[in-house]
Amino acid sequence: MQKHEITRIRKDVVRRTLRVTAKEYLTPRMLRIVFQSDELQGFDSPSPDDHIKIFLSSPGDEKPISRDFTPRAWDLEAGTFTIDFALHEVGRATEWAHAAKPGDRLEIGGPRGSAVVPDDFDWYLLIGDATALPSIGRRLERMRPGVPVDVFALIPDSEERQEFVTTAKCNVHWLLCSESSRDNAATLRSALETCRLRAGDGFIWIAAEASVSRDLYSYFVEMRGYPTQWVKATAYWTDPRIE
Repeated sequence: MQKHEITRIRKDVVRRTLRVTAKEYLTPRMLRIVFQSDELQGFDSPSPDDHIKIFLSSPGDEKPISRDFTPRAWDLEAGTFTIDFALHEVGRATEWAHAAKPGDRLEIGGPRGSAVVPDDFDWYLLIGDATALPSIGRRLERMRPGVPVDVFALIPDSEERQEFVTTAKCNVHWLLCSESSRDNAATLRSALETCRLRAGDGFIWIAAEASVSRDLYSYFVEMRGYPTQWVKATAYWTDPRIE
């Protein structure tokens, strides 16, 4: 493998049924649900920003709706699977997560593919909103000891701060978000303009509302001239108020 080579893996989509066994509020707006399943054999999620689809029945519709989520953790031997739900005020996934009780079932599918970023960069910069925190947590858990990592995370209030388990040399910057995606992009850019990129080769990962991700990608690539192959920006959700 070449240095800094990102490996892309495609997979056949397999559907599996999970059963709720436990719920825990990590913060007031981040709900962790642990599932049990005897259908996890062969499941793998090589990249921390992989996503699975969860399928939710909708009254009056024959076809269930689907939503994308990060597989937070799993144990094939124990048959356990964990998803962290960033809770919004409205939404079918939020409604389901709030109401879920032990024994409830949930069907999942995927992941369809992975883009595996090697742990051979000199440093990492992770940027996201609350929906990105499960992925950020997974990535930090896997990083090699002592590698410098800076995290810029948008949260609605100070109660949403999380403790991440990592042996990386991690510095987390918590920023308060607003109801406006445009304001949030400006908040992140303002904070990042004071962040001097470290020496050496670094990987920049961005995951947030679609317009915020686009804005920050342009900021790093066009304004700061950072190599496009070392910047990944993903839309984790879309604000319907943004055209």
